[in-house]
Amino acid sequence: MSTIRSPLSSATRSRPIEDYGLIGNMMSAALVSRDGSIDWLCLPRFDSAACFAALLGGPEHGRWQISPEKEDCRITRRYLPGTAVIETRFETKDGAATLTDFMPLTEDEEKIDVVRIVSGVRGRIDMKMELILRFNYGEATPWVRRRDYGLSAICGPDAVELHTDLPLSGQNMTTLASFEVSEGETVPFTLSYHRSHKTPHFVADRTESLNRTVSWWREWSGRCRFDPKGPWREAVLRSLITLKLLTFQPTGGIVAAPTTSLPEAIGGTRNWDYRFCWIRDSTLTLYALLNGGYREEAEAWREWLLRAAAGHPEQLHIMYGISGERWLPEIEVPWLPGYEGSPPVRVGNGAAGQSQLDVYGELMDVLHAAREAELSPHGEAWQFQKSLLGHVEKVWREPDHGIWEVRGPARAFTHSRLMCWVAFDRAVKACERFGLEGPTDHWRAVRDEIRADILEHGFNAGKNSFVQSYGSDSLDAALLLIPQVGFLPPDDPRVRGTVAAIERELMHDGFVLRYVTEEVDDGVGGREGAFLACSFWLADVYVMLGRMDEANALFTRLLALRNDLGLLAEEYDPVDQRQLGNFPQGFTHVGVLNTACNLVDAHGPAIQRSERMAPVNYGEAEALQQRCASARSSSLSVC
Repeated sequence: MSTIRSPLSSATRSRPIEDYGLIGNMMSAALVSRDGSIDWLCLPRFDSAACFAALLGGPEHGRWQISPEKEDCRITRRYLPGTAVIETRFETKDGAATLTDFMPLTEDEEKIDVVRIVSGVRGRIDMKMELILRFNYGEATPWVRRRDYGLSAICGPDAVELHTDLPLSGQNMTTLASFEVSEGETVPFTLSYHRSHKTPHFVADRTESLNRTVSWWREWSGRCRFDPKGPWREAVLRSLITLKLLTFQPTGGIVAAPTTSLPEAIGGTRNWDYRFCWIRDSTLTLYALLNGGYREEAEAWREWLLRAAAGHPEQLHIMYGISGERWLPEIEVPWLPGYEGSPPVRVGNGAAGQSQLDVYGELMDVLHAAREAELSPHGEAWQFQKSLLGHVEKVWREPDHGIWEVRGPARAFTHSRLMCWVAFDRAVKACERFGLEGPTDHWRAVRDEIRADILEHGFNAGKNSFVQSYGSDSLDAALLLIPQVGFLPPDDPRVRGTVAAIERELMHDGFVLRYVTEEVDDGVGGREGAFLACSFWLADVYVMLGRMDEANALFTRLLALRNDLGLLAEEYDPVDQRQLGNFPQGFTHVGVLNTACNLVDAHGPAIQRSERMAPVNYGEAEALQQRCASARSSSLSVC
């Protein structure tokens, strides 16, 4: 639990990204600020329009704040252990109260509740509530009517009910309430969403709902198989809970982040919508879930991938909507000024239409890892994979836009060719290990051809390093994955040279950049922060190289960047020392999980993937120690 003493102000200046916590119910999610304001909420789904959008503008664009009347107060907060429930404690000289925020679980995609409970802890404290509902990303003011239970607000297809016993008043299109809470008293609130043409649903007792939600999360957290006595248990569990919160329960898809347009540089235009599911994240996510002990979630993720990618191989997309949607048109929202004055605010993502050849390798790799882990067999997956390979064989030499989705000219990205090699390598391994039928000799020949091409054109002898694209002198942090995917062993001089070059040219204050934006025409321009997932990849390579002290030191520094609730964004600005980009970022938390797993005994997901081994769930401590002792001589690996 952290402590801060600061005034609670309604000023329009954006709060630091790390001031927010995440609550959710695997349908949607909300960002709650340190001072009790919900500044971002999309209803009823992750990808729906926001009804609270103050995160990307000001209070006038929608928020829901509950806080003390007196601005000078002491604030502490925490997640209730093992849950996604946030408890914020306010203390003044007169008293103390807690604000408990959560979203109850639901099986109905169109019936979503946000529950907030104020509880008196000591003395007496005067509180206030301010509710500003603005649908359609802060643009549409709803029609509000008083009800005996609070109020009803309707705007086009959307409606919410505010359930509270407090007297409410309206002022300047804002709903207000003032109240006091004494020790032992509770004041509950529920904001309940439904489609406007449907009847509002029953709202359960808030205390019972809280108890059910806490019990569910603690039961789920209890399945975590990471070393319960290890130094990183808390960080791993928080990252697993965050990944679960980013999961759309009906389909198993995992959004990259619950937000859009949080900038990669303050004042810049690198502002993208991340409320979608990326193929490129698939393999590392699967390893993180399986090694964490969450086989059911891994199965659901694999099934989502197969459904989303189903179709003609030429039409494989790099990302999909949470239900597998393919059309994700990118538009700008002109009435929102952007986070801390960083326009434009974008909805949808134009990169969905790009050609990125690496996704074929990612898809082949994740399905191979699923077989190795003995997930439930999928009868049609292999036929689909073979059709993918036929397409990859035709197109692997073509230029594309690469893993970082550059909007500049297409080129021959080394990482894209690397993942094409992975596609054929995993196909060969599937035949060798599982007896699947296919033209293995032909696939080996194509694999060897791609390998020779990469070694000839993707390695720059003058820099003693692999480079971002053929004929380029620029580096790319994605090249850190070369040993992890098994293309070259970690002690190969070309791998060591690449690591050294990245340490020399792509590191800023000890953290890794994706690439130097000034050197690469990515069609966007402007600087960005250090991409945190890449720093975790460097720590993974250190483990593979046996540089354990450096791996531990880098991992420790990365964990120190988390906010007081254990959350990380996409990027970090070492100069201003603040988090940047969409928040919290699932891929960053996958990095936390996999690197912690790699560091336990230096035989985690990085080695598992490079040797095409099965991810193995954590067992009890004694069994883990026995496995570790025989890992080097066994065909299995453990975390």
